[in-house]
Amino acid sequence: MSQFHSNDTSLTPDVLENLPLDVVTIQQILPHRYPFLLIDRVVELVRKKHIVAIKNVTLNEPYFTGHFPGNPIMPGVLMVEAIAQTGATLLMTEVPDRANKLTVFTGIERAKFRRQVVPGDQLRIEVNVIVWRTLAVKMQGKCTVDGKLVSEATVTCQLVDLKRAEAKPEPTAPAE
Repeated sequence: MSQFHSNDTSLTPDVLENLPLDVVTIQQILPHRYPFLLIDRVVELVRKKHIVAIKNVTLNEPYFTGHFPGNPIMPGVLMVEAIAQTGATLLMTEVPDRANKLTVFTGIERAKFRRQVVPGDQLRIEVNVIVWRTLAVKMQGKCTVDGKLVSEATVTCQLVDLKRAEAKPEPTAPAE
């Protein structure tokens, strides 16, 4: 079992009827942690179809120290990551052995960035499933602030096994 995932068998898809899901519950579903967990709350969820999450953007986010000093703007790539994490939350709730699995990007298409996101904004991340397969999902996501579209992307994710092949020792060069 992963040290990051919960093996809590009570966290079945049925528990998702008790919305909103707070960050503690999200951390039982996803392996992401601060500073890279980019969703704070799940406010809507229709199994295998649709999910909506919230990210409260605050000045203490570590990326704001360099992006950009004196003019903090949330990087677009992190909005795409928030879309993927939101979609992964939907996917991982359907996986009974999620402690042994990880959701990874396999593609990003049609990413567009329309407005800046700054500290104090509340990012609403809406994700709709386009294709659902047992081990892979294609989703359309959009992020809004105050009802205005700020970014969108189509992402594909795949479920992979956390078990990694044992590392083989590197051959050593013969001594001279």
